[in-house]
Amino acid sequence: MVLKRWSLLLCLSLMIGVLAACGSNNDSESSSNSSTSNTSPSASPSAAAEPSASAKQEKVTLKFFTGKVETVELINEMIKAFESENPNIKVEQEYQKDASNVIKVKFASGDVPDITTVYAQDYVDQGKYLDLSGEAFWSRVLPAIKELNTDIKTGKQFRAATNVTMAGIFYNKKIFDELGLKEAHTWEEFKSNLQVIKDKKPDITPMFLAGKESWTLGHLIEFMAHGVIKQKYGVTDARKAFINNEADKLQFDVPGEGIEAFAARLLELKNGKLINKDVLTATYDNQKEAFANGQTAIISQGMWVLGDLLKLNPAIAGDIGFSPFPAIVEGTKPVALSAEDSVYAITSESKHPEEAKKFLAFLFKPENLKSYSEFLKSPPAFTDVTADWGPLKDQAAAALQSGVNIAFTDTPSGFSGDDSGRMVQELLAGKYTSTEFATEYKAAWDKAWNATNK
Repeated sequence: MVLKRWSLLLCLSLMIGVLAACGSNNDSESSSNSSTSNTSPSASPSAAAEPSASAKQEKVTLKFFTGKVETVELINEMIKAFESENPNIKVEQEYQKDASNVIKVKFASGDVPDITTVYAQDYVDQGKYLDLSGEAFWSRVLPAIKELNTDIKTGKQFRAATNVTMAGIFYNKKIFDELGLKEAHTWEEFKSNLQVIKDKKPDITPMFLAGKESWTLGHLIEFMAHGVIKQKYGVTDARKAFINNEADKLQFDVPGEGIEAFAARLLELKNGKLINKDVLTATYDNQKEAFANGQTAIISQGMWVLGDLLKLNPAIAGDIGFSPFPAIVEGTKPVALSAEDSVYAITSESKHPEEAKKFLAFLFKPENLKSYSEFLKSPPAFTDVTADWGPLKDQAAAALQSGVNIAFTDTPSGFSGDDSGRMVQELLAGKYTSTEFATEYKAAWDKAWNATNK
């Protein structure tokens, strides 16, 4: 029932753009900006020489740590606007490509950011994040997104998402129409489409993987391999299974289940020359350019890629198709990620939590969320924001209806998407058979989980 209710809410939000607000919401979570005026000199010489503590406004520096490459420039622009309104607060944004691993070093070394987009269950369990449950902005958030931002163990919210995102298969509709191809829901249909493209258009790469970027391969695990588990147990029970490492449900090393089946399917594509030859050296930028220029017919990505594709080639807007990931295990259904996106958390070690909340309140203003949503081409998660977020609204809604809606995976902090992606790199390099990959994957997951659950 939770999955059905959640899916319905997201379907509705995508089909109509965003849920309309029942009324105008006041930004009551925003603190008023007040600057302390200079006081008149006192009769006392000492008082005249040094202002009172209440009259001083100390310059505060907030450290904002992110792993979201697509929004770095936009956030820098928003930081400038925020600092203009709040001259006593400076925000320093730091982007790291491997943010999920870099933050481990930051927590260990004491170089802890005030605000971060990096969130992991282990850090929740360790009390690394500030409880945001009482913040007023939750009344403006889609209920389904609030549910996804609610910690399974405590029932509290330690992060807030600004957007709804989806991930699936992006395909070139022009190529599909020319070859008479249809969206694939089964693995055989998907593989058949790739084979037709290879045979009929040999100058076009059927499917392009950005294999040098480990996170993109980690997403294949998260969506396709883990999708088998997520559709079987539903959003809440699947999240519990990942968080508690319930081996009987995860079945990571069981032949024919999600992980082993995924590895076998990926090797089929490699051996059949249905993916790019340079898979292990191709970057995310290479992938975007190949799709935008019509050099590849299919990529696996999320809505976060849409803005860059349209920048590279605005004329491609009408040729972009979007569909669920095909089912990789017989008897299962195709899946589409539909979940929270662009999450923000304040660390419990922040020395400036009120200023950090003030910065989030600024980011969460309707006009800023609208700009962010339209820049990222991703629907807003706030009900008082209406945004023209992109050309795939109808196709996104159709994908939600034709595939099982799944959420992101709650992974151990010692086994991030980058880590699992590096294992997929090794698989593509010939290090593992599909069975060996499944065995090694379970061992790596268990090692990370045990290290944080002693």
